[in-house]
Amino acid sequence: MNSYRQPGLVLTGRHFTVPLDHTDPGGEQIEVFGREVVAASRAGEELPWLVYLEGGPGFGARRFTGAEAWLGRAVKEFRVLLLDQRGTGLSTPANRQTLPLRGGPREQADYLAHFRSDSIVRDCELIRPQLTGGAPWTVLGQSFGGFCAVRYLSSAPEGLSAVLITGGLPSLDAHADDVYRAAYPRIERKVAAHYARYPQDVERAREITAHLAEHRPESAGHRLTPEGFQSLGIMLGGGNGSHQLHYLLENAFVTTPHGTELSDTFQEAVRTATSFAGHPLYALLHEAIYGQDECPTDWAAERVRAEFPQFDAATALKGDGPVLFTGESIHPWHFDVDPALRPLRETAELLATRGGWEPLYDTERLAANEVPVAAAVYHDDMYVDTAHALSTAAAIRGLRTWVTDEFEHDGLRAGGPRVLDRLLALVRDEV
Repeated sequence: MNSYRQPGLVLTGRHFTVPLDHTDPGGEQIEVFGREVVAASRAGEELPWLVYLEGGPGFGARRFTGAEAWLGRAVKEFRVLLLDQRGTGLSTPANRQTLPLRGGPREQADYLAHFRSDSIVRDCELIRPQLTGGAPWTVLGQSFGGFCAVRYLSSAPEGLSAVLITGGLPSLDAHADDVYRAAYPRIERKVAAHYARYPQDVERAREITAHLAEHRPESAGHRLTPEGFQSLGIMLGGGNGSHQLHYLLENAFVTTPHGTELSDTFQEAVRTATSFAGHPLYALLHEAIYGQDECPTDWAAERVRAEFPQFDAATALKGDGPVLFTGESIHPWHFDVDPALRPLRETAELLATRGGWEPLYDTERLAANEVPVAAAVYHDDMYVDTAHALSTAAAIRGLRTWVTDEFEHDGLRAGGPRVLDRLLALVRDEV
């Protein structure tokens, strides 16, 4: 352990050893990292624990600077563990550099099959008694972290004193096809809202797409394609994402001695926004988080997109309609254009065709739930379908929802203390 201070806080890095495969506890072990955070004024006190599960999959816990955002509210009464879920951050990271240690694509895919929410929850249950002495703790799950929290309620509710979920109530039974069939219309609404706010971006997006269709430039090994450009729509799910996208587009072209070209500024911004170098598990496991039966996910987002021809860039350019951006979806071409993913193309294919996934949610146990649970449901969340979320909320006994259109999917980041205050009040029956 190593401890240090930031303004108002004491932080301690903690390392834990857990089985790669929890059905074989004596087998291979991996390391999981968590960062303990406590208010400096309460560092010597016995406080209840709150474990934070980040969104994703594939993102390590946020690196805070001091008592900012929701963390400042949490440390008023909790000792917080910011957990890097397995494969992320400092928790045995899995990426193009480390995965070859496992062997070839088959061995890599078999390894990554142990990195879903079921394993993450079992990691938490091994870590919890080491920190709390066996007492239950509160879980705060953002987005995919909320998926993990619902798995926690399904498999180990005895470890929980309360559950707080922000933008992360999964469907309990939807196949990945169902998830994306619901997603594309939501994305289309977000794009329409963006173009209504910034009508000049309609022609800009068409010009950029046409240029990319003809030239296919590269930036630091990252190929820029019409489909990759369209994927910038993932920005539209955040509170200020539409504005960020607009400013990105306005820097697209410059005049050079060779004519009009895409600017370095634009190309670097697109590369940064669309690269998976910092979170490759997001691409590798994104559809696997929905796998619950014998059926493989089989590139669901790509297959379902064919049902929505309005998203085809070539078709849009042939007519006079707008080029539609896409959102939170992973496609085979991601593994061709991104140098961080290119070596993992065959591994991704094996995961996409893998069947026999373990069911993640126990509907009977959830219907009998006794753990206090509150969930913020964002009214038109681009990433998590509201109808699916509310159906799940109704299936979990005692769960209280706060449905709001004040925030987008990043409400916990944008709303900070206010969002956490509201959820704590709900689980404590104060509102």
